[in-house]
Formats: sequence, structure tokens, C-alpha cells
Amino acid sequence: MSKRKHPSNSNNLNADFCEFLSELAEYEKNVSRNIHKYNAYRKAASVLASHSKRIKSGEEAKKLNGIGDKISKKIDEFLQTGKLSKLENIHNDNQTQAITLLARVSGIGPVKAAELVNSGIMTIEELKQHKNKLTHHQLIGLKYFEDFEKKIPRSEIKEVENIMKKVISDLDTEFTVTICGSYRRGKSESGDIDALVTHTSLRASKDHKKQGELLFNKIINALQVLITETISKGNTKFMGVCRLSPEHSSRRLDIRLIAHEQYYCAVLYFTGSDVFNKEMRAHALEKGFTLNEYSLRPIGVTGVPGEPIDLTSEEDIFDYIDYPYKKPEERNL
Repeated sequence: MSKRKHPSNSNNLNADFCEFLSELAEYEKNVSRNIHKYNAYRKAASVLASHSKRIKSGEEAKKLNGIGDKISKKIDEFLQTGKLSKLENIHNDNQTQAITLLARVSGIGPVKAAELVNSGIMTIEELKQHKNKLTHHQLIGLKYFEDFEKKIPRSEIKEVENIMKKVISDLDTEFTVTICGSYRRGKSESGDIDALVTHTSLRASKDHKKQGELLFNKIINALQVLITETISKGNTKFMGVCRLSPEHSSRRLDIRLIAHEQYYCAVLYFTGSDVFNKEMRAHALEKGFTLNEYSLRPIGVTGVPGEPIDLTSEEDIFDYIDYPYKKPEERNL
């Protein structure tokens, strides 16, 4: 998944609020390592991005789900002064800025970024002088740093999707391919490409790993027309780099092979958004179900989840938990 995903877009009337909230979220994740605050800022930014009116005060913002007193005060401060004192302090802290920068390299997390900064590495150019400190994934992230920073136009992902579907269908028409993430949610740009693949014969049984490995090897070998680098490859999961042509930028590509009975839960989960997924899982629990990327299961009277429900579509999940169906483009909360 992309390391720089912001919930704003060209139709966002509250884009300036979303921008500072997203920046605060990145600070909490990479520097403070406070996931609770990170999630709170992310949710607030997503709620504001999908709001149909321009917010004119913190008090007005507080009426929206996910925006509390502290964030509303930041909105008031921004409206009154055009800036945030907390962000000003962050921008003036060289160490914080360096950690945030290095954490944008694919494969470098907050802990590694802080470790590198503590060793005196403050810039991408300095990082290039210390490649011996990096893993294989981090080296690829550094090699393609400039390309991975660029957003991928929807039209380009569509071309990748068409090639993947053609190549994989040529192997076997019983394969199904879905590009998930912000692309499936209708966004005009994405940070990376997340593809899910299933086959009608692939079941989550004891012997599925061997069958899955054979199918997955065929898929990855056939997709060498797109793939330029491999970051990692397991029996059913690939992380790497793809490029349409020498004239195009290199892009991050993740491919997962999913057992057929788990496919619709996986498509729902990897479509997102993360805020929408959390709300839907919470609703499922209220209705007596557990929902994750693998299955939907009823919770028995003992509180133990039962057998997974047999699903024939993504819509089935919404029906079982009595949740109004939302099209993927309506899930950008």
C-alpha cells in the first residue's frame, strides 16, 4: 500500500483542513508513533473530505461524526490565523522533518527512519550514501523514490488492469482479477496498485497452499510483461514494481491470490477506505457477526464465531449484517 494517501480531491471543499490533518496524522504515525491520534486525524480528514459543505467554524465541524473538541479547536485556529502553531513547531524541527521524509521511502517504517536520523542521515541524498544500512525492500524504495512519490493517474491503472486481466485470463478463464484500493473507489489518482486474484477451484482447505503456489507462480511468470522488480514473493502474495513502458514511471504493485470463498470479504477489505472498514466491522459486531478480510461469521451465544458464511457477492455481506449497500465510490469516508 502507498505510504502517502490523502483523502482530499479536487471536489473537496475542505481540502485545506484535510491537508493539515493528514500532515498531523503522518507526524503522529512516524514521529510520535501514536496510532490512536493517527487514526483520529485520518478519520477527521476523511469525514471533512466527504462533507458536501465548506466548514466555517470548529463548532460546525464538531457536529460531524469523528471530530471532537481538540480537532475543532485546531480548525478554529486555522480559520483565524491561516496556520497551526503545532505544525509550525513541527516544520521548524529538523529531526522531525527528516524522520517524516525518510519514512516516505517504501519499506522504511517509523522505527527505521528514527534509527537512520539518529545515525546522522537526514536527507534522501545522504541515504543514498549509506545503502549498506538498507534491506532489499528499502533499497528498491530508495531506487524508485521519485517515481513512487508521483500519483498514478486512473487512466494508467486502467491500462495495467486491462493487461493483467488479459494475461491472466489467457492462462485460465476461471480466474477473476479485481484492482482494489482508491482506484475501485473511483478516485482520479492512486498511490499504488493493489490487485486481488482468485480462481474458482482455489479453496481454503488443507491442500490449498500447494495449489495456490502453483497457480500464483503461473500468474507472476505471465505478468513479467509488466513487472520490473520483485520486492518479495510468497506462495500467494507478491510485492514489487511494474511499468507500462520506458516512457512511464515505475509503480508499486501488490498482487494477492485469494481462496474463492474468501474473495468477496477480501475485495471489500482491500477496497477500503480504512474508516469505512472500521465502521462496517463495528456494525457487524452489533448485528452478531465478525467481519474481516477472510470471512463473515455469526457469533454464537458463547461469543465464539461460527462457520464462515458462503457468499456469492460483495452485496451479500451488506445484506447479512443489515447494512445499506454502498457502491465503492461511496466508501471514501
